[in-house]
Amino acid sequence: MGSVQSPYPPGIHVPSLTWFKPDATQTIDWDLQEKHLEFLIRSGIHGIVIAGTNGEAATLTPEEKSKLVRLTRSTAQKLNQSSLPITCGTFGGCTQAIIQDTKLAADAGADYALVLVPSYFHFALDATAIVEFFQDVASASPVPVVIYNFPGVASGLNVTSEMLETLGDHPNIVAVKLTCGTIASVARTAAKFGTALDGDRRFVALAGQSDWLVPCLTIGGAGSVTGLANLYPKACMEIFNLHNSGKRAEAEKLQIQLAVAEWGFGKGGINGTKWVVAKYLGYPEDSACCRRPYPKFIDEEKRAWITKQVNGLQVIEQGL
Repeated sequence: MGSVQSPYPPGIHVPSLTWFKPDATQTIDWDLQEKHLEFLIRSGIHGIVIAGTNGEAATLTPEEKSKLVRLTRSTAQKLNQSSLPITCGTFGGCTQAIIQDTKLAADAGADYALVLVPSYFHFALDATAIVEFFQDVASASPVPVVIYNFPGVASGLNVTSEMLETLGDHPNIVAVKLTCGTIASVARTAAKFGTALDGDRRFVALAGQSDWLVPCLTIGGAGSVTGLANLYPKACMEIFNLHNSGKRAEAEKLQIQLAVAEWGFGKGGINGTKWVVAKYLGYPEDSACCRRPYPKFIDEEKRAWITKQVNGLQVIEQGL
């Protein structure tokens, strides 16, 4: 079982996009993938998540995920960031499949496993079953587990505050990513396990989007796992740094601006996110498509809208 000596690092963790070639089988564009990882690592990002929702975890083979983790580690080493925290997403339909995925992630060099509850039999999974699932996975995982609470992709299954109070006591469960937007879970987690002022906490809560990063930090959260950092990593980190250095008014002002861009990513979906990131970072548009059957982002009105939403942070990012 993983060690309790690896608490989840506070800060901004980016769920890296996965880039595919425009060929018949949409193989991974490894050259572009490395280029994007270099961009993220050079920004000073606090951690990288491979095979999260933004990374299209459900479409990746075990071999692809392993290679993505290894590429991330080797790229970090090349840029003198060998200790960069890497979290690898898991995906599967049963407990044993998820446990196998945590072992695969560890073997590839990941530091943490991001675990989403299997939802094919969502109608049968009550609170007890969900808690036991995470406990079983954590007990067998060779790396610490981060709970991924995202009811929107798990048939509505929600890891509640009551469940987190129990799960946070497990020695190999170190954090929860709240892509449910339930800020009360951050407060309740801090109430039991401590706030940011308490220093090295064993179990922490992170916002699943950056548009509520300041509120999350204010009530004891540890940071955010945000797809927006694929384009604006420095702006996201600036909010984190401003807040933690006591410059709350400045953090709140930037938070309001960032929330507009985050809405663009949220409403645009992963295909819209990939399209606009490629547009601003100068990547080939034909490598910015999600794996099928996710549709292409080709509607010109939607393209214009998302461009307008994210454009406001461009100058700020470049100035950091």
